[in-house]
Amino acid sequence: MKRNILRLALGAATLTATLGLSACKDYLDVTPDAYYTPEQLFSTVSGATTAVIGAYDLLSGDRTYGTRLSLYYPYDTDELIGAPGVANSGNRGISRYKALPTNAEVVNPWGDLYQGVERANICIKNIPQMSLYRSGTSADTAALHRLYGEALTLRAQYMYELVRNWGDVPAPLVPTDAAANFQLPSADRNVTLDTLIANLGKASKLVPWRSAAGAPSERITKGAVKALRARLALQRGGYSANARTGVIERPADYLTYYRIAQQECADLMRNRTQHTLNPSFYDLFKSINELRRESSNEIMFEVGMGGSSAVSDSKVGYYDGPRLNASPIYGSSQGTVVAVPTYFYAFDSTDVRRDITLTPYTIGSNNNQAGTTLAAVTTGKFRRDWRTPALPGTGNYLGYNWVLIRFADVLLMFAEAENELNGPTTAAKNALLEVRTRGFGGNATRAAAGLDLTTKAAFFNALVKERLLEFGGEGIRKYDLLRWGMLATKLAETKAELAKMQAGQAPYNIVPQYMYYRVVNGQVQWARSFYRPSPAATPTGTTRVNWRLSVDAAYVNNTKPGGTGLAADFVPNVGKELLPIPQSTIDTDPNVRQNFGY
Repeated sequence: MKRNILRLALGAATLTATLGLSACKDYLDVTPDAYYTPEQLFSTVSGATTAVIGAYDLLSGDRTYGTRLSLYYPYDTDELIGAPGVANSGNRGISRYKALPTNAEVVNPWGDLYQGVERANICIKNIPQMSLYRSGTSADTAALHRLYGEALTLRAQYMYELVRNWGDVPAPLVPTDAAANFQLPSADRNVTLDTLIANLGKASKLVPWRSAAGAPSERITKGAVKALRARLALQRGGYSANARTGVIERPADYLTYYRIAQQECADLMRNRTQHTLNPSFYDLFKSINELRRESSNEIMFEVGMGGSSAVSDSKVGYYDGPRLNASPIYGSSQGTVVAVPTYFYAFDSTDVRRDITLTPYTIGSNNNQAGTTLAAVTTGKFRRDWRTPALPGTGNYLGYNWVLIRFADVLLMFAEAENELNGPTTAAKNALLEVRTRGFGGNATRAAAGLDLTTKAAFFNALVKERLLEFGGEGIRKYDLLRWGMLATKLAETKAELAKMQAGQAPYNIVPQYMYYRVVNGQVQWARSFYRPSPAATPTGTTRVNWRLSVDAAYVNNTKPGGTGLAADFVPNVGKELLPIPQSTIDTDPNVRQNFGY
């Protein structure tokens, strides 16, 4: 069954109607070409539904979760490297931490996110004013309350993305026709997050649980609202870069927000009939690639993609995933996002997540796989060669939904909050180990082996690593490190570890200089373990690749042409943890402050 139901429900006419509800000034540029006035649109449940679907619409497409927010913004970290090479005026300017206020990849997502806020605000204003909202039939009032809750949640998602990438930003809570010239000032991010957290508390009472809604995970239900509220609470209670000084700070009242996160996650964990872990990590991600629903409803909220266009689809699985070179069966893909070599070796040899998260192969025009070097390992959760049905050719839109929240995050957010509040309790340990045990194919003994959960600090360190292993390639790691105040530390540690790997020092002395593979039925079969030194002689019938030798001095020092560039221009505490406010906004709104360091 094809899953992008919400995306398919948005026709061109309804989109145009919603777009025209309000004309935004300055950097919120929406053309007022409405077929319907707000009064007409918000006179019926179907009209209000159209408006809310229009508010969902800005989640998809190239400029938001179709490419930029999912595949450009989350890198570089100790996990993955975005578009290897020196910084430029586009995507690599972001991943190298050298973005400019005029960078189109900064300007365009900013504008689309605010358009999403605007559309949500229109719904938030108008739906509660509808006579049907107060005095309609029970079915009408239930539908409109649900739509109102969805609009509150959508605004929270858009504003959360703005806050975590840009910090103190304008926070419009009404449509622009009610805000004088839209000359809004930069708002304190903590105040903004407080408002959004309160809004989500209200929304969770308005939207139904998944089982009552009969909705796909592309439409917001109670589980998604509560999980998002927990995520925003941890953001509010975490560290962030001061927009004026660049110093990484944490609010004094942070424990208040850890309590909110703990409570929301605990509630979700008590309702396992709604959402739970898919017992198979493999099936979880195969379902996305096969355009079907996964069986356990672990995916709580995902962005519906489709239509093979820049405004409605995604390049997930084309921009990332293994590199495909004109395969007649599978088509082509760029394979741009590569693993930091030390990330490959963060996984235990028996952790099943490694070979789903990472792909040490390419596919050529003969449809066969070929092994890569360690420095060229790509992401793997979204792969063109896994797509069902296959999509040959050069088209770069695969229709893969982007997952925003899944139940594994609920378990690990609970574990983090519980440990911060009460230390490593049994409940905290059980939540972490549930995720980790699935990662070891259900082997609880192997999952717990060597794991130190005895103290609050040790538990936190284990959780930091577990989130690294669980969410690789899902756009989460960078923002975890930012809210923990650890981005600079982890980048420095990773570069030091890469130098050890290049020199063959422990613990990387076991990493083979060369690896050897055969191709069997079109697939790579590695002849030896990734965790044993190279043999004295080449195994018969194999092809050799420079495995650890690909991590050479030029790679480590960022001097290799077209090479790593891992966070090459990152400097801690000078504001680069945040993106620059677009120059067009600074020029048109004198009340907005540019972030420190730009």
